Amino acid sequence: MTFLIVIVLLFAGCGSQPPDPDTVTVALEQPPLNFDPRIATDSVSQHLIQLIFSALVKKDSESNVVPDLATSWDIPDPQTYIFHMRRDARFHDNRPVTARDVVYTFRTILDGSVRTAKLGSYRMTESVTAADDYTVVFKLKEPSASFLLNLTRGVSGIVPEGSGADFGRNPIGSGDFQFVHYIQDGEVMLRRNETYYGPRPNITFLKFKIILDATVTALELQKGSVDISLNFLPPDMVEALKHEKGLNVMQAEGTRYYYLAFNLKDPAFSDLRVRKAIAHAINREEIIKYLLRDQARLATGVLPPNNWAYESNVATYPYDPELARQLLKEAGQPNLEFTHSTSQDETGRLFASVLQQQLREVGIRMNIRSNEFATFYNGVISGNFQTYSLRWVGGNDDPDILNLIFHSKMTPMNGANRGYYSNPEVDGLIDIARRELDVEKRKPAYHRVQQVVAEELPYVNLWYLDNVAVYNKRISGMKLYPSGEFDFLSEIRTTPAVSAEN
Repeated sequence: MTFLIVIVLLFAGCGSQPPDPDTVTVALEQPPLNFDPRIATDSVSQHLIQLIFSALVKKDSESNVVPDLATSWDIPDPQTYIFHMRRDARFHDNRPVTARDVVYTFRTILDGSVRTAKLGSYRMTESVTAADDYTVVFKLKEPSASFLLNLTRGVSGIVPEGSGADFGRNPIGSGDFQFVHYIQDGEVMLRRNETYYGPRPNITFLKFKIILDATVTALELQKGSVDISLNFLPPDMVEALKHEKGLNVMQAEGTRYYYLAFNLKDPAFSDLRVRKAIAHAINREEIIKYLLRDQARLATGVLPPNNWAYESNVATYPYDPELARQLLKEAGQPNLEFTHSTSQDETGRLFASVLQQQLREVGIRMNIRSNEFATFYNGVISGNFQTYSLRWVGGNDDPDILNLIFHSKMTPMNGANRGYYSNPEVDGLIDIARRELDVEKRKPAYHRVQQVVAEELPYVNLWYLDNVAVYNKRISGMKLYPSGEFDFLSEIRTTPAVSAEN
């Protein structure tokens, strides 16, 4: 209640300012870590990369693979993909996009010229060659059902031939928007690509304003100096902003998956009973109702319920503090103490505080280590953590994410198995599912993987977050995609500003 009163009082002292009709300003809760599509894995960077870079293929609003730089492709056998490229695509510096650029992009990943965690996603690739200037041939070591999805925009992005290790400082793509500048921890400015081969965006400039404090973002939305905030503001703040005359709030079910991860190399979590105790000590329903204000749904696994490979028949861990205490006692750790890593974003810090309180009730002492995002994320990918919480954004549209995060060969820097989970049965099932092209034959393997992982708990499944956008009423054409990506920014328009004065 105190928090809401403070926000209302702050709003009361703020006036509006006329926005630039050619510029839409979007709030970013974290700075991007890298603009090189061969390297970036954090969600903020990948969202921006989707706008700056084209790829051979992309996903539509229903996650179907559709043409992008490739107009069509042939699969003469399960280990050969031949892409026929469009001839009217140009990089933002006016160079034509050719097969040589595609070959260069993937060869620099495969040969280690760029050090990237994405290498594991392409480890099945044997060769990439240019049959001519507009035909690319991929040869695979084995069939891969997820191969096309790993080539989609955002996951992938084509860079100009010769792009070096410092390419991320001044990225040149061929997407809807071109890079103008990045002011460290300040803003990212993009300009509409006037020579884009597809439908050109309606907006001339996109300014991404990096605002680490959610309260500041809310104030700037009220003043009109920020136009859009997507999936950033704490739920209480969203509720307060619903009453602002100049703002709209849009909410829709999403697929962003929030989880708690264990470092399984840490002796504290080698005993499954400890992991189960922590899972039973978390009152997820209470957190969703009171902290998240019903802007989320309980999660049973990484894959969301709308995914074709989703398995609902898995072990779950309802809130049971007495069972949690019993499991800790059986494991010989009735007074467990550990450190939880989190970033400094508002929701992450609030969740960490609630988690700390709930675990204290079963005798667990959880310390909180909070850092700015880059430091926190580097600690996660380097294994410098005991537990952490993050969300998967977009990647869980494809069941191949189970390979990325649970296969024993996908530890950093090959993939995102950051907790060093290892199970030979899971590895074998994932390998089978990745080689099999028949969806109906892949399902049983993925279903079993989800069952095993739910039982062994490398992750505690928390919730699927709704997508929530707070935006100025001068913005029209808003649309929320399930994975919470920035695709809609190419479609929005601006109308004369609506006064936000109270």
